[in-house]
Amino acid sequence: MLTEVKNQWKVTMLSIKYALQREMLNKVTFFSNIIFMMLNNACFIVQWIILYSLKNEVGGYSFKQILLLWGIAAGTFGVSHFFFKESYELSETINTGKLDAFLIQPKNVLLSCITSSVEVSCIGDMIYGWIMLFIYGFTLKNALLFAFFCITGGFILTSVAVIFASLSFWFGRVEIVANTINSLMTNFATYPEGIFKGFVKILFYTILPIGIVNFLPIQLLKDFNFSTFLIIIGVTILFIAVAFFLFYKGLKRYSSSNLMNVRV
Repeated sequence: MLTEVKNQWKVTMLSIKYALQREMLNKVTFFSNIIFMMLNNACFIVQWIILYSLKNEVGGYSFKQILLLWGIAAGTFGVSHFFFKESYELSETINTGKLDAFLIQPKNVLLSCITSSVEVSCIGDMIYGWIMLFIYGFTLKNALLFAFFCITGGFILTSVAVIFASLSFWFGRVEIVANTINSLMTNFATYPEGIFKGFVKILFYTILPIGIVNFLPIQLLKDFNFSTFLIIIGVTILFIAVAFFLFYKGLKRYSSSNLMNVRV
């Protein structure tokens, strides 16, 4: 079992490595994508600077906590979209028969598919996240927690994308639904928790786990609580398990399109 996991890990890392090497063939485009993504993220902070010049806090968050929230949001987005970019195209891959190319390979179908390419600009997101952490307050504890939350958050974002994309096995073209859910996970991730009330807040801790990805990490970086830390780990494992279960359950219903796609 451990040998299989180790081998799959090596294959996954090689897939990401080769995808990154393909993107680095044009170094000007490669580095400009990273830089412009960082500048894009920085532009949005301007609105918060203006807002906090009028108020001391928004939704219970200080300005530094807003910066940290943006850092975590950028970090988790970066991890998910860089390492698992194709999870956001999975519905189309299923519906157009492009999944055939991954079925013939002697490795995990889901991991092979979602790691087959990378989003270079998301390196800028990850760098930007660390810059926000430095502004918030860099310590060894904060750095370790921040890195951990970016990874768990990235896994959850990816799992949510896979879960909704896997519905394509049963309901056909669900790209609009999947894309809407993914957009909601991104768009609401940079707003302080305190502005959300009632049903919306419940939604953010269940179907759309923005609270687990973004809000709880902010609390733990401010005041660490081991029980809450375990909740994040448990929810991450749960979403990963559900994503794998639904994908492979649906894969049994998959019909090949006989497309002659070959991956090297």
